Amino acid sequence: MLLYVLGILIIFVGLVVSVGLHEVGHLLPAKLFGVRVGQYMVGFGPTIFSRKYGETEYGFKAIPLGGYISMSGMYPPAKTGGGARTASTGFFQTLVQDARTASAETVMVDEEHRTFYQLPVFKRVIIMLGGPTMNLLIGIVLYAVVLCGFGTAQVSTTIGSVSECVISQSSTETECAADDPTAPGAEAGLQPGDRIISMNGTAITSWDQATGIIRESAGEPLAVVVEREGSEVRLDATPLLTERYVYDDNSELVEDSDGNAVTEEVGFLGIGAATETVQQPITAVLPAVGDNISSVVTMILHLPERLIDIVNAAFGPEERDPNGPISVVGVGRIAGEITSIDTIPILDRASFLISLLASLNIALFVFNLVPLMPLDGGHVVGALWEGIRRFFAKLFGRRDPGPVDAAKIIPLTLVVAVLLGSMTLLLVYADIVKPISIL
Repeated sequence: MLLYVLGILIIFVGLVVSVGLHEVGHLLPAKLFGVRVGQYMVGFGPTIFSRKYGETEYGFKAIPLGGYISMSGMYPPAKTGGGARTASTGFFQTLVQDARTASAETVMVDEEHRTFYQLPVFKRVIIMLGGPTMNLLIGIVLYAVVLCGFGTAQVSTTIGSVSECVISQSSTETECAADDPTAPGAEAGLQPGDRIISMNGTAITSWDQATGIIRESAGEPLAVVVEREGSEVRLDATPLLTERYVYDDNSELVEDSDGNAVTEEVGFLGIGAATETVQQPITAVLPAVGDNISSVVTMILHLPERLIDIVNAAFGPEERDPNGPISVVGVGRIAGEITSIDTIPILDRASFLISLLASLNIALFVFNLVPLMPLDGGHVVGALWEGIRRFFAKLFGRRDPGPVDAAKIIPLTLVVAVLLGSMTLLLVYADIVKPISIL
């Protein structure tokens, strides 16, 4: 139980640090460009600790599910040089006016030049991309630690298991019977721990290569050279002709037009590969990060149907998709389960937790780039739209249209925030009542 809690705490602390560094990614360029930053906070809700250094208050809030920095003048006044309106004509209009008023209150006397909205477009884009970029860098560093420091489990040329007998693939038995023939590998004397060096004089560099030779050599003697306890041992093995099901690249059973499973006749020795941890070159880091980014993008693009599946699983008999979205609660549960498994080496458990944090940071990077307010991508789109408007106004000799009135989309921002909050609550509920388990 103690290890389970430790795993949850490690992920919790790692996530808080990631969120804090995300906000640092916004904070540093904002201060570099002279914007007045009133607050730097990790979390939401009531403040549990804060301290002011210079003009900025730094602190932590009670709900550690995000963070923010408060920049002066996030929204421009209704008209360039004008003040915030006070009249109210409806709920959404009030939201817009309140946003303008709150923004105006962050502007100190004679410091209008230090507001966010008066920055050049490229500086605003840099500030808003600073947070996601920080998560990307964290993800890259953590992937480098996992791949280059710990390494990854790979199928080796070492034999991990040797079957004692040959059991028909259609049989439901899992143990050898007296009349079952001895497996060719066991009969030849192959043992777990033997490293295959060559077959019929061909040097073996991968398990797939060895498997290919075995499958094509049914009924033909194979001269197998293995390394056993530091010495080379030569053995003769004759693969048995067996009928096996055919699987596609996604490990799905191939069926014919009538729905029957497709089989093929191949050679069989009855040996299985062992896995070993191999440190990867630094060149493997970016491709791994790219694959993670691609999987997160795919998940976001299919999010509506994924959420429907989660609803069906949470409130019905369906099972959760282990590759579907999960909440922080689900991530914590998985971290706790892995940490509490005593049969897994400590280094492997540490590697898993670090890779989990790496994936979380990549997910934060991609998710924050979604072009909707209040996400960072929404602010970037707003700044770029303003730059486009000003470019064409200058190109055609028209009056400068001024900054984009981002406050006008506050109602849409509220809708997005409600949807994100609802999605979070759904995922948390699903992770409680029907969690994804790796055990």
